[in-house]
Amino acid sequence: MEKQTTYLSGLEYPGRFILAGQFKSGDEVCLVYGLTGRSPASQARRLVKKENGIWVEPTDPELILRGKPELLIYPAIMYSSAGIVVSNGKHTNEIMGTLETVRPPVVALARALREWKYEPDEPIYTPRISLAFAGGFNLAMSVIRRGEFGSVIRNYFELPLVPGKGWLIMTYMGINVDPLPSFFGEPISLEMVGQTAEEVAQGVYASLAPAPGKPDFRVAVASLRTSADSQIQEIKIINRNEG
Repeated sequence: MEKQTTYLSGLEYPGRFILAGQFKSGDEVCLVYGLTGRSPASQARRLVKKENGIWVEPTDPELILRGKPELLIYPAIMYSSAGIVVSNGKHTNEIMGTLETVRPPVVALARALREWKYEPDEPIYTPRISLAFAGGFNLAMSVIRRGEFGSVIRNYFELPLVPGKGWLIMTYMGINVDPLPSFFGEPISLEMVGQTAEEVAQGVYASLAPAPGKPDFRVAVASLRTSADSQIQEIKIINRNEG
């Protein structure tokens, strides 16, 4: 099984991504949200901790307005007594609201996202990626992407938490071409590296560093260490631009 840092270092442009897994020692779980961006508007963002989660916010409002603010600014991570939700858009709110009344997490994802489509950013049509965790030893992930003739393909995954093992989903396949190829298939199984949220965040951020002569697409990484009952133990955020 490939290490998460090794796998990520081989990607030129993953877009946004969610990594989740169990630490090698103990029952604690690590949840990671990462941002990369090619355009000035995508680069002009940071992750900010708030009372109920971690939000994507602009570092330069004027640059954000040149892009699509409705797709660039959103709650990336939300947590409550019901559990933890991670996503790459405003559907984070809807998933959290559903998770507070619906179990298990994979069912909550399916119900919350049944009316959601891929992002309307033609010609890329970025997938919507999501995670829900409500404690225990499994979590749920989903990928909503554009299919043939504009159809909507919704995939939901119920995944086990195993010591030392993680799961990765991304918006893109990691190749820097136009149009960007959407992520497809099952979540990628990887070996977790690190024993704290800070170690994981530092490792992930460093692994995304560009090859010599290539542009640096890194924007931000947030890592959470949580107990098996979804209680937050540690948060680490790394922003390339603090704003």
